[in-house]
Amino acid sequence: MKGVIGLYELVENAKRLLRGGAALALAFLLCAGPMAGAAEVIPGGADPSARMLIPVGHTVGIKLFSRGVLVVKLSDGGTPAKECGLKTGDVIVKCGGVTVSSTEQFQSLLQKGGETVTNLQVRRGSENMTLSVEPEQNEQGTYSIGAWIRDSMAGIGTMTYYDPATGAFGALGHGITDTDTALLMPFASGSILPSTVKAVKKGAAGEAGELRGDFDLTTDLGSLNANTANGIFGSLPGDTETWQSGVALPVASAGEVKEGPATILSNVEGDTVQSYDVEILKVLPDAADSRNMVISVTDPDLIAATGGIVQGMSGSPILQNGKLVGAVTHVLLNDPTKGYGIFIENMLSAAN
Repeated sequence: MKGVIGLYELVENAKRLLRGGAALALAFLLCAGPMAGAAEVIPGGADPSARMLIPVGHTVGIKLFSRGVLVVKLSDGGTPAKECGLKTGDVIVKCGGVTVSSTEQFQSLLQKGGETVTNLQVRRGSENMTLSVEPEQNEQGTYSIGAWIRDSMAGIGTMTYYDPATGAFGALGHGITDTDTALLMPFASGSILPSTVKAVKKGAAGEAGELRGDFDLTTDLGSLNANTANGIFGSLPGDTETWQSGVALPVASAGEVKEGPATILSNVEGDTVQSYDVEILKVLPDAADSRNMVISVTDPDLIAATGGIVQGMSGSPILQNGKLVGAVTHVLLNDPTKGYGIFIENMLSAAN
């Protein structure tokens, strides 16, 4: 499954082999993802209607740093990592009692300890455990355990809303997951950055399209504070003019979302956000994930430009009857004009 976020490229330290010290770069997608076969998905208290939010629809660059380091692969053969019980998807949070904050720091701790048996504090799902590992020295003289780890990700997605009352924003409509393990990236910190769409790879049956663009890793627009299954969330500083001058709309409850015509706001060229016609084909109020409605792109201009929904459009706000009702989250692999959306009510619940 792929999200509609699209165009994520790993930044330095994204993936590193501890046994040999080699680094690999992968691509990951943060927008509407495709769905396999007829329906394969690829990875947008208080009464919500009382809130007024500015629907955005502009792409943003996203940097995310993990809490600890995520184990994304174990090396072949017998390795210290396998012998101690480490598994793919584990998050190493401490090494020898020292909090782990990056791949380099973890490697440094291993070099400092040498072949001495070291305790690793590991989080596996909701469980915490301690594993004892004995690093080995490889042919290059580096101490390692035989595990690939990742500590950060960066890419492009779409901002869904901005709250003029609080400065809060939400984006994507689904979480940022690791490309190798498909698990939600453990969150420590992150930020959003200015971005511009440079080109579009059009979607076609059996092949998801994507937005292609640039983002500036050196300039932060705002900070992230959560990576959840229903979106990423954060805040913008009060003096940020971007998107704060938009028109705020009331928020629709899940019960107000109806089958029928709607529009989405998307940035598929340069810095321009445009409104495009879609149709809500089916409402799925009991869906447990970010697929609460089935949508179909009907706008000929958007179909001509992108083929429909493409990776990078995850988070594009969905409007109906003058209200913000949700965000685009996924695309159907066999028909890029169709996909899924999440209720804005569910995004706001996750943000809270």
